[in-house]
Amino acid sequence: MNAKRSPTDAAMFDRQAFRLDASDAALIDGARQFGQRVLAPRAAKHDREATFPIENFRDMHGAGLLSLCVPKADGGAGADFRTYCLAAAELGRFCGATALSWNMHVCSTLWTGPLADDIEMSAEERAGHIRRRKLHYARIVSDGAVYAQPFSEGGAAAAGAVAFGTEAKAVDGGYLVSGKKIFASLSGSADYYGVLCTERAEGEAASRRNTLYLAVKADAPGVSVTGEWDPLGMRGTVSRTLILKDVFVPADEMLMPRGIYFRAATTWPHMFMTLCPTYMGLAQAAYDFTVQYLRGELPGMPPVKRRMYPTKQVAVAEMLIMLEQTKALYFQAVSEARANPSKAQVLRAYATQYTVMENAQAMAAKAIRTCGGQAMLKSLALERIYRDSRCGSLMLPWTAELCVDRLGREALYEAGEKDE
Repeated sequence: MNAKRSPTDAAMFDRQAFRLDASDAALIDGARQFGQRVLAPRAAKHDREATFPIENFRDMHGAGLLSLCVPKADGGAGADFRTYCLAAAELGRFCGATALSWNMHVCSTLWTGPLADDIEMSAEERAGHIRRRKLHYARIVSDGAVYAQPFSEGGAAAAGAVAFGTEAKAVDGGYLVSGKKIFASLSGSADYYGVLCTERAEGEAASRRNTLYLAVKADAPGVSVTGEWDPLGMRGTVSRTLILKDVFVPADEMLMPRGIYFRAATTWPHMFMTLCPTYMGLAQAAYDFTVQYLRGELPGMPPVKRRMYPTKQVAVAEMLIMLEQTKALYFQAVSEARANPSKAQVLRAYATQYTVMENAQAMAAKAIRTCGGQAMLKSLALERIYRDSRCGSLMLPWTAELCVDRLGREALYEAGEKDE
């Protein structure tokens, strides 16, 4: 008799249906298998205790996931933006908090690798960047170093409206960095923090053009982590507050050359979509759970079928329609990510971010209603999926509200247009 297959045994994005090449499909399926085997059994414990799953990251090192987007020449898998987005969605199916935290780490290699390679630089800037990033890549590939990416500060900087309040002052051999980052995922667990800050000379006004992207060693003097962490969802990210007080950062810890982050932010907008994959995975997870539950195939539960009721069948049909719509839009948007995208591509990216974040929570809510009272139990994954899915629409730099605002404005106005 053939063993029953779980919905999670199948890829979210089928290789043939989505025309993936063999190497990309292998990387993505490797992430799925890792999530199923390693992340899923640990997810409930870290959610319940609001503890960071550092053992997941240690195991990611051995599986090559920490270096997924590190160029092949530097010992990594050389994955591009789309491959990362599809692999991250697979991890999000099994543990949203780990997938979201892994995003923060991978961005330090994605932004400095494939993305930076698309940004125009002088020969001197390019040579310096390649030399410095090799130092960071070696730490990740050889030592399993984990990089965080604290972004938010509680103001408009994370949305790209003003300069970052965290500031860097040039000194002999590097910079002195002072400031505060809130919702700093991996705080207290990362080896390095990829800090976005504003280089500012005495008497000079703060400018987004002067944003620096620096790797701050976690145990450097002046670095501290403070505050409690007891949120609704994404509890395993442990996103406490990071304090930096006159922290010396050597010049070789620049993750991008001076001024390049601003160029990237204005020419490679899809770089701010990297939170989206986790929630694409959560949407799939809500559907997977519902199918298993109604078929009486959920591990640890009695094999009681509930699939024969018409109301359940209609609900699953509606969930599948929403899931397929979301996946199609998501795949299109991540496939066309590039430097200097067209206006239509940028609008589609905003629409995708909004759709994924909103539909993930809508599908999780429908899953609970469809599966019934037992779905509320913390012993089952759906309760966690529901809470985690509620967090996506809130996350800067592209919250649901900001996406709607930009979609409406940019659809109606061309660059430079104003009303009289």
